[in-house]
Amino acid sequence: MAIGRRSFLGTLGAGAALAPAFATAESGSLDGVGSAARGQLPRTLAEVRDAFVFSESTIPMNAANLCPSPRIVASSVATYTQDINQDCSFQNRDKFQQTLETTRRSVAALLGVSADTVALVRNTSEANNVINNGIDLATGDEVVLWAENHPTNYVAWQVRAARFDFSVKVVQLPAAPSDIQQLLDPFSNAFTARTRVLAVSQVSNISGLALPLAELVTIAHARGIHVHVDGAQTWGIIAQDLNELGVDSYTASAHKWYMGPKEVGLLYVHPSAIPRIWPGVVASGWGTSIKGDSVGARRFESLGQRDDAALAALGVAAQMHAQLGAPAIQARARQLASRLKEGLLEAGAQLVTPLAAQFSAGVCVARVEAPNRAELFDRLYREHGIAGAPTGGLRLCPHIYNTDEHIDRAIAGVAALRHLLA
Repeated sequence: MAIGRRSFLGTLGAGAALAPAFATAESGSLDGVGSAARGQLPRTLAEVRDAFVFSESTIPMNAANLCPSPRIVASSVATYTQDINQDCSFQNRDKFQQTLETTRRSVAALLGVSADTVALVRNTSEANNVINNGIDLATGDEVVLWAENHPTNYVAWQVRAARFDFSVKVVQLPAAPSDIQQLLDPFSNAFTARTRVLAVSQVSNISGLALPLAELVTIAHARGIHVHVDGAQTWGIIAQDLNELGVDSYTASAHKWYMGPKEVGLLYVHPSAIPRIWPGVVASGWGTSIKGDSVGARRFESLGQRDDAALAALGVAAQMHAQLGAPAIQARARQLASRLKEGLLEAGAQLVTPLAAQFSAGVCVARVEAPNRAELFDRLYREHGIAGAPTGGLRLCPHIYNTDEHIDRAIAGVAALRHLLA
């Protein structure tokens, strides 16, 4: 039967016991497994591995592209979807509006911002394009980009520039910086009186290089420049306060480091910037006025029919992050990344990603010549059970569900395939 409003919201708030019926159907008896595997939130980092269903034969190490969701998040999606399928009436689905706001508040709190500044969209790509298409730009205006931006924060700007005749400048950065000034000066030198937007990835998915964002925001704001940040490689792994950082807009996807449901994304817009950004989509629920009826950044999520189950499950993922603590998640993720990078060096690999934590986060890339990338990436998976990516070289991105043994297996696998590194 369908879940009633009170029990539904209580279940969401508790974040526990959502999964047993589904877990049993999918994986048989749950006797002998830990509490996290029974569909409860992991309370400590030591319980995290037990909360995920992937086997030891195929280890996920590609968080820059896609993370597995813990059992409780996946089971939440299934539970809520079943509830809708059993009763898709307006009356039954009405409870999801309250759940959406609970999720929004949970997500916003972890980022140090108010709920009214957060739109829950479908992914980083959509969120980036809201900003790309929403800011008024005209002939003579300039947008400054980092050369290592994701295409939705790079090519998308160039496509729009071709239509509206503004200029795009692309900044190249040193691959192995020794101080942050080497990362700041190229941007500062690119700014002119005509620069209206700085759009960057906080961490490159190609090299793993991390920008000194706070300092970059200060420099850009001194010139009145809107700072847009693609946080696809930082949301869920880096502890940060967007309000303190002062960014004008920030985007991310739940399916990456946040370990949340698929097709849910984040768009944060600073209160001062909301009025000057046009929505990319106007759908049912917008209202009858040009400004729309929604409060704050909600105007950017007028997208038609949504996956209410996934949006509700994002709230469960947010509870997991709150319970584990962003600083603890960041510390463990950095520990894993450091162990991996040091081990890759010992195995004979050259790093594209800086070794220093100051200039990196969780994305780790080893240098591999282009002709060998596909073979190395494939054999590492088929022969050693490590799922990475051939992006920028060999990209391995461990997260808190990985263990030290997983890292050591990846290092051993690279060492066994060392001849493909050249």
